[in-house]
This record gives sequence, C-alpha cells and structure tokens, in this order.
Amino acid sequence: MITSDLRVALIGAGARSEIGQHVPVVRPGARVVAVADTTPAGRERAATSFPGAVLHPDHRALVAAGGVDAAIVTTPDDTHAAIAEDLLRAGIAVYLEKPLATTLADADRVLLAATQTGTPLYVGHNFRHAEVVRTMRDVIARGEIGEVKAVWVRHFVGHGGDYYFKDWHADRRRTGTLLLQKASHDIDVIHHLAGGYTRRVVGMGDLMVYGAIQDRRERPGETMPDWFSMDNWPPAAATGLNPVVDVEDLSMVLMTLDNGVQASYQQCHFTPDYWRNYTVIGTEGRLENFGDTAGGVVRVWNRRHEFSAAGDREHPIAGVESGHEDADVLTMAEFLAHVADGSPTVVSPVAAREAVAAGSLAAESLRSGSLPQTVPDLPDDVRRHFQQGVTAGGAPPADRGGEA
Repeated sequence: MITSDLRVALIGAGARSEIGQHVPVVRPGARVVAVADTTPAGRERAATSFPGAVLHPDHRALVAAGGVDAAIVTTPDDTHAAIAEDLLRAGIAVYLEKPLATTLADADRVLLAATQTGTPLYVGHNFRHAEVVRTMRDVIARGEIGEVKAVWVRHFVGHGGDYYFKDWHADRRRTGTLLLQKASHDIDVIHHLAGGYTRRVVGMGDLMVYGAIQDRRERPGETMPDWFSMDNWPPAAATGLNPVVDVEDLSMVLMTLDNGVQASYQQCHFTPDYWRNYTVIGTEGRLENFGDTAGGVVRVWNRRHEFSAAGDREHPIAGVESGHEDADVLTMAEFLAHVADGSPTVVSPVAAREAVAAGSLAAESLRSGSLPQTVPDLPDDVRRHFQQGVTAGGAPPADRGGEA
C-alpha cells in the first residue's frame, strides 16, 4: 500500500529535473530518495541538487535496487517509452515528462503497459494548469463565446535557437519533431479548449534558418542554462549548434477534431519575442490572449461592431510573470495526490497520446508533401481503462470516455 510518505525517484538529471524540487513542497512527507542518470556529469548535478539521494547509473539499476513508490522521468524524449514501460511493469508509478513518446506506436505501447499492470501513469502536460489556459477555459465554460467552432494558435518561440538547436532536440532521431517536443503543449490545450481530439491532420514546414549555420559542436556535461543568453541574436548568427540539425524550425498544422472543430497551429523558432497567442472562435463571440503570463489579458469580443482592439470584456491573467513554475507546482501536486490518494486529474494518458498522435502525424504529413493523415483510434480496452480518474474540468463529452 502506498502511503502519503512517498519515496520518489528522479530519472534524468538534466534541465527539467528541477521539477523534482517541488516534491517535498507540495506533498509534506514525500521526498526524492534516488536519482538515476547515465552520465557522470548528471550524477554530479544530482548529488548537489538532491543531497542524500542514492545515485544510480541508469533506471534499470534503480528498479533493481527497489525502495521507491514513484518515479519522475525527465530524460530525452526518445527514451520515454522504454523507461516508462520498465517502470510500469515494475509497479512503480510514473510521472512522464511530455511528450509521452516520439512515435504513436511507442505512445500506445506505454498506455498498454499501464492498462495491463494497473500502475498509475501520469504525463506532465503542465500547461493545462497555466493561468492563461485556466482563464480561457473559464471564459468558454461560462458561455461568453458560445459553442467553440475554431481554435487558432500562433507560437512565437523566441528562445528556440538556445532551447532546441544546441543539443539533442535538434536531431529528429532523438526528438522526432518539435511538433512533439514543443507543440504537444499547445495541441493538448487545443483539445482541452475544444472538447475533442484531432482525427485528421495536414502539416507544412521547413528548416529555414538554423540548417544553414555551420558552427556546431558537442556539449558534453552541459545543459541549456549553461549556454542560454538573451544576447544570442539574430538567429542566423547563432554559434555552437548541435552537430545534427534536421528538425524543422517553422511548422504549420491544420487539424479537424472528432467533434467537427477546426484548428490550426503555427510554430516559429526564430522570432524576436516569445509567447503563445490563442484565438478561440465560438458561435457567439471569440477570445484571444495578449501575453501568456501575469500581466497579460484574455479579451472577449461578443457584440457585433467594427474593429475594436480592446474587445467587449477583458480578463486579467494571474500566475507567474515568466515561465511556468506555477503550473509545474500544480502538476506535481496533482501527480502525487493521484498516486497516494487516487485523486482525479485534469489530464489523462489518453489525452497525452492524442497530442502525440496529432503532432507525429503532422510531421509525417509535412515531410511527405503535406499529405493528409488520419489518426487511428485507441483499442477499446485501453480507452476504457483510462475512463476513470479525470476531473470534469479536464474531460470532453462523456460519450467519448472523459479523457481530454
């Protein structure tokens, strides 16, 4: 029986491993007792960040050692599926950083392992907990724009060169596509706001800037904070890129959801500014966010008139002024409560799978001349397994299982 004094392991001591610091804060009695990392530099970072934790050379050694109830997986994307499956089959509850996997086949493999074992699986789609998303969801729930019919998202990834093109993220063998590593946040939120899942997708994109830069090198022992600087501008002057750069730095996706909602997503990694812009259009109005952290607003237009920059209503965005630490805290609290108490969540592994499906098939489309792709359904037994444990605020219409 799992008690509230959860023994938590951390697998992968890179930049995102900082979320492990939230464990004892959000769940008194819970603690990080072990860390696994395949590199000496990673284990050295872990020894400093998590003093007292037992260090392991990989997740298999950690599993063999025993003594943990749950694990937080923050390793590179291409390792997610294999690590998660091993943990689930060992009976260790899993917090898996998004994306769930880099291929739809691997995503389905992980969900099958969770179904067969009954071990808790949670995917860290923390953006559902961001205040900008909560604010937009509340506007829709109150009926301020009527029934949602279209969602348009523009993502200006102003830090893209530093975040994604100087390490393994730039290599499609490791990442698959930035429509998974980066866009899975937004695809999941599109599903969340629209109350449906993508079933047909068309993609277009290219490697337009970073592929031409020849200054490249390995970065052994380094993580993103070691090279990030706001002075790294303009993008074409970037230095020290990953030796392999073959993921797109500009991507555009069109989606048709199973409830008829039409959606689009655009992602650019060489813009000067960094923020997300959502437009949600309903039968009685539309909303749009200006800024996506504290200080920004969500504006609503729901009366007929000519151009009006201010809109008809304005809802302030609360939360942090930069980044998403508040969402990380809420996500970690939700995971630990789910494991220890069986508490429901606002995102399920099915929703995470559907984000992988849309993103991976969009990449397949854009790399094959924008041929439309159809998302296959999950097996019924897997879908039924995950029908329980999702809050009403996170679920789509009940006739589709309550997972989005």
